[in-house]
Amino acid sequence: MGVSGVFNIDSGLGFVIILAFILLFTKVFGLLFRRIGLPQVLGYIIAGIIIGPAIFGELCGFSLIGLNKADSDVTYKALFVLNGLNKEGEIFSMGTDGLAIFSKIGVLLLMFSTGLETNLEELKKTGLAATLIACVGVAVPMVLGILIALPFAGEDLGPDNIYNCIFIGAILTATSVAITVSVLKELGKISTKLGTTIVSAAIIDDVIGIIVLSVVTGVAKAGASGEALTGFAWFKAQWWGTLIMIIAFFIVAIGLGFGISKLFKWIDKKWPITHRIPVFSLVVCFVYAWVAEEIFGVADITGAFLAGIILSTVHRASEYTDKKIEVNTYTMFAPVFFANIGISNITFLGLNGMLFLFAFLAVLMGLIGKVVGCGAVAKCFKYDMRESAIAGVGMMARGEVALIVTATAISAGLPEKFMIMTVLLILISSILTPILLKLLYNKEKKPPQGGEPEEVQTEAVAVETTAEASTVSSEDNK
Repeated sequence: MGVSGVFNIDSGLGFVIILAFILLFTKVFGLLFRRIGLPQVLGYIIAGIIIGPAIFGELCGFSLIGLNKADSDVTYKALFVLNGLNKEGEIFSMGTDGLAIFSKIGVLLLMFSTGLETNLEELKKTGLAATLIACVGVAVPMVLGILIALPFAGEDLGPDNIYNCIFIGAILTATSVAITVSVLKELGKISTKLGTTIVSAAIIDDVIGIIVLSVVTGVAKAGASGEALTGFAWFKAQWWGTLIMIIAFFIVAIGLGFGISKLFKWIDKKWPITHRIPVFSLVVCFVYAWVAEEIFGVADITGAFLAGIILSTVHRASEYTDKKIEVNTYTMFAPVFFANIGISNITFLGLNGMLFLFAFLAVLMGLIGKVVGCGAVAKCFKYDMRESAIAGVGMMARGEVALIVTATAISAGLPEKFMIMTVLLILISSILTPILLKLLYNKEKKPPQGGEPEEVQTEAVAVETTAEASTVSSEDNK
């Protein structure tokens, strides 16, 4: 059993040709999806599915890139084989190790860039409304996701797999800032009070969602740990120990962040717009990610994201850094990360009607949870029904963060088959969000035809009356 192919990826040069195909296909599919109005990241995942083993390998018998898995007995042929067989017939992992490394760098850079782009001043301005919308936008979909997962015990969910159910809920909490922002910009509503509130709430939503993921991941790993642990390892393996370590990480990270922020302000003042700033920024990003995961047991993406937020306080340096890092991220590492989801984490073998039923219900709960939860909070802040609906729909889109959360959950024990749910969630929400937002904004009250709005006309009359009174007064004085 195993995958046979023309070329086994057993060297660095062999991995380079894999990168070439990934970059080519992700770019082509990304452009195609952008042309039809869908997120490019969805095209990247589809590209990974097309060149990977999910369809043409496991179902059709031949794929461009094959993948030997230790727990799979599927046999097919591939042009290039990752995890090929060496001379002794043993599986080696040159190819997938390379993809894993590039993917890890990609996801860390994505979260770091998201942190750099976070505007703390805007978050302060929107205040209570955005924060409560975000909190409810996390809580309602998560609860609905857990509840909908409990009856599906036959699909590795249910009460006996409670951590998997919680992971499903955590996946449904994410919101795509990019999709919402692009639609609001297109409609010219990004700078309105409602638009600013939605964008700020989406950013806060992602922050809370990532924190929730860190807690769930840490507790799940603690619950799965063996009983023979001693000392500090035993402490971190307890659920209460995990929570203490997560709190300690944020205290230490934020405390050090004040010093790091001052250091970067000094560097930016002494050597503005120089390459040393992005390099030092990457050092902070990777150190925070490593310390978060290895020392405190917090998800590494949380460390990278928090590093970005800390450096976002140094405005000129953060903008310069983001521009430099964005080139490498979206040229190389991010496409590899998203394509690797399609190559390594998606399979159509073993999928059944019950899994698709669950995926459909979970997606439905994810969409309803955002619209109802966020819309209800907006209504409490005296937005009308149409504006409340816009707030709910604006928080409905899913994108990169949902994929990152899912990939992290899979690494913590969630079965790979649930990646299908996330892909469907992104696809459906990405199609519905722009359509519904445009429909809702088109219902906005328009000024009467043949003249200016009533308020403007009233103001004009008032101005004319004042002008006439001024003229009369001037003539009387003469």
